[in-house]
Amino acid sequence: MAEMSLGEYMAQAQRSMGGGQYGRSSGALSGYNFGPDFFKKATTAQYGSLSNPIFVATYGKKVWDALNNKTVTFNAIKKVDWGPTVGWRLRTDRGPGYDAESGPRSRPVTETGALPTIDVSNYVGVYAYPKTMVSTFGVSLKSQAVSALEGGIGNQFAVEQEATSRDHVKEINGELMAGSAFQCITTPSTPAVTAVSVPPGASTYFRIGDTVGVCDASDGSFNESGGLIERVNTTTGQMTASTMAITPADGDVVYILSRGGLTSLDDVCMVDGALIRGTYTAKVDAYNLTTRTAGTYSAGANAVTNGAMYNSGVGRDITLPLVDSGFQTIRQAGGEPKLIITGLDQYDNFNQLLQAQQRFVDVTDYIVGVGDDRTYPGTRAGFQLATYRGVPILPDPDTAKSYSAGDTALGSNFYMLDTDYLELAVMYPTQYVENRDYFAANSLVIRGMFITMMEFRCLRPDLQYKIADLNA
Repeated sequence: MAEMSLGEYMAQAQRSMGGGQYGRSSGALSGYNFGPDFFKKATTAQYGSLSNPIFVATYGKKVWDALNNKTVTFNAIKKVDWGPTVGWRLRTDRGPGYDAESGPRSRPVTETGALPTIDVSNYVGVYAYPKTMVSTFGVSLKSQAVSALEGGIGNQFAVEQEATSRDHVKEINGELMAGSAFQCITTPSTPAVTAVSVPPGASTYFRIGDTVGVCDASDGSFNESGGLIERVNTTTGQMTASTMAITPADGDVVYILSRGGLTSLDDVCMVDGALIRGTYTAKVDAYNLTTRTAGTYSAGANAVTNGAMYNSGVGRDITLPLVDSGFQTIRQAGGEPKLIITGLDQYDNFNQLLQAQQRFVDVTDYIVGVGDDRTYPGTRAGFQLATYRGVPILPDPDTAKSYSAGDTALGSNFYMLDTDYLELAVMYPTQYVENRDYFAANSLVIRGMFITMMEFRCLRPDLQYKIADLNA
């Protein structure tokens, strides 16, 4: 059976549930998938004569609640309504400085002195569109019937539905925590212009629909034409991409130019000037700010001279000076660290480091924001976390790892965030759609699907800090 688009699937779901009489005009299906009443439980009366109503809203709400009640990064980022916008602007230049011939735009002026030269700021547009995450499942009509017999697993469709709901939660948080993937290419098993191989662990940071570029190890040039990921094998690390400018070879570096899914936390913490294998500087930028210069937008300053964020793919232990450097850099940019996120390995390393120096002070109630609202400390929406210098530390098992020049996985990255400028803009919370249209499927199968539409926004990249190249 050929792959089906989301629109085709939805159309079939409408048709299979009486889309004519109970379609868009009455809000029976479309309204309960994407309408304002998605929290309401559907009733038999609302679906007319259907004897087996589908609780579309109920299952979607269950997954959405699961996302917002897990102690993972997704829960720690405030959720906002998408709003009437597809982007915003970042100010990248406030005019000439003291080294300019015309002098700065802000300076002292004597009683009869000339006024500062008038200049305008430079702004760069940032465009953000909602990303759609989908998890599908299905069972055959025969297996559904047989599973209910003695010795079966019961309702096979319900079992698959529960398993897929967990997969959907895992996928969304996994996309949010995916590495920016400056990964060293291993020797492809089938060298070709469409074959890209990375360490298997690093391949989990790539998704179908991502666009990648390659840094050629032979001359340090960047090749960014083509490179649309079409298949990912997380067991072998081999990916298939549309034709790129060069045939990737061992020693080259592949990096993500744009994502098919959510922008990740690692993307918004990325800096220009990051050393790859100790030689090449990173060109990728999460927001495609083509005029961005090293250290202008990201809190790590110029990674070529600032060793805090990167270490050229050489592992090192987490230390207090590394972390304190992040505090200083963020505060110098006008922000304040409000949350630290790292992996379980780095969490234990940091815990042992602080306990040995008797610096592990207390626990705190992390306050979760939803729009302009904030929970009170101690309410169920928050959760208790250990702190360093009053900043909560959240361990997330999905945190991205760095990779050495020899393609070996290092430890988890260490993120220091000013969460006032981070948000998950939600177009549609998680919805559930069920499809029993045997004719459309050309098969006796029952299918279900979870849909979530949102995007991760960062309004101030210069207040987000990352420490990479750490030992496990």
